[in-house]
Amino acid sequence: MDKNLELRAGGKCELCGAEGELFAFTVTGANSEDIALCSTCMDSVGEPLLNANHWRCLGESIWSGVPAVQVASYRILKKLSDEGETWAGDILEIAYLEPEVLEWANEGLQSEENAEPTRDSNGTILNEGDSVTIIKDLEVKGTGFTAKQGTKVTNIHLTNNPEQIEGRVNGVKIVLLSKFLKKV
Repeated sequence: MDKNLELRAGGKCELCGAEGELFAFTVTGANSEDIALCSTCMDSVGEPLLNANHWRCLGESIWSGVPAVQVASYRILKKLSDEGETWAGDILEIAYLEPEVLEWANEGLQSEENAEPTRDSNGTILNEGDSVTIIKDLEVKGTGFTAKQGTKVTNIHLTNNPEQIEGRVNGVKIVLLSKFLKKV
C-alpha cells in the first residue's frame, strides 16, 4: 500500500474504522483514487447485500473529508437503497456531496450498471477484491518470468475491459486475462 494512503488512513479502514491489516481499493472514475479498506469491507464491497448490516458505518464515512471515501460510501449506500435497505436511503437523503464529487459517484454507478461482468474460465462472475488461481502457465511479457499454474492472486482489481483483471504475481502488478483464471 502507498505510504501516503497508509498515513492518511492512520491504521484504520476509511469506511468502517476497523483497525488491522489494510488493503488499497481503487475508487474508479474520472478522478480514480485509492482508499484503505479492512478485509471485511474488501470482501463485500462488490456485493454489499452479502453483509448489509456492516455497511451501517457509512453513515459516518459519507461525511469524510476525502472525496474518494465519500464516493465509495455513496455508491455502496445507493446499491443498498436500491435493493430495499431503507436505512441506506435515509443516510443518502441527509448526506451532502459537492457537485463534482456527486458527479464522480454517479459516473461510477452508471458504468457499473452498463458494464458486462468479468467472468472466470468457468463463467463465474468475478468481483473487486476476489481471489483467483491461474489455470495454466502464462508468460508475462516485459518481466522475464512465467506466472505458474496454480498461483493464487488475491485482492484482484477489475478493469474497464471485462476480459481482464489486474493483480499481483511475484510482487509485480500485471494484467491477466480472465479466461485463464478460476475464482477461489
